[in-house]
Amino acid sequence: MKKYAMLAVVAVAGLLSTAAKAQSKVAYINAQAVIEAMPEAKKASDSLQLFQDQLEKDGKGLVDEYTAKTTDFNNKAASMTDNMKDIKAREIQDAQKRIEDYRQAAEQKIDAKRAELLKPIYDKARKAIEDAAKEKGYTYVIDGSSGILLVSPAGDDLMPAVKAKLGIK
Repeated sequence: MKKYAMLAVVAVAGLLSTAAKAQSKVAYINAQAVIEAMPEAKKASDSLQLFQDQLEKDGKGLVDEYTAKTTDFNNKAASMTDNMKDIKAREIQDAQKRIEDYRQAAEQKIDAKRAELLKPIYDKARKAIEDAAKEKGYTYVIDGSSGILLVSPAGDDLMPAVKAKLGIK
């Protein structure tokens, strides 16, 4: 009798899992191509390029200063005292450091500007993908270009269970 009860439980579980699988529909999309096709993306790209050009133009003064100090040092090094050479070498190193600091700050500003400009575009594309998936009855949508799951049904967070299995608090 136990065998029949167990067999019935396994059969019912199999039927339920088959029914659940039949309800799940999977689709794919190249999200990057969607974003690139949006007119807002072109405007954002142009705006970001203008911002980068302006930062580059602003940093050119630092490069010009460095070049002038280096040229001056090379032309006059033979007639300078050792003390004067040390002072000029430190000035050149300071100018070089200012260039490096400016470049790092500029990269951070560019990254922040990129995020600011692209976030609304990404949000709009994601909403459109979610809406289209819902409309067509897809429960999962995978980004074909990166393999990232873009749309999925709500589920349980497995982090606590996995941490417990690994003995992590």
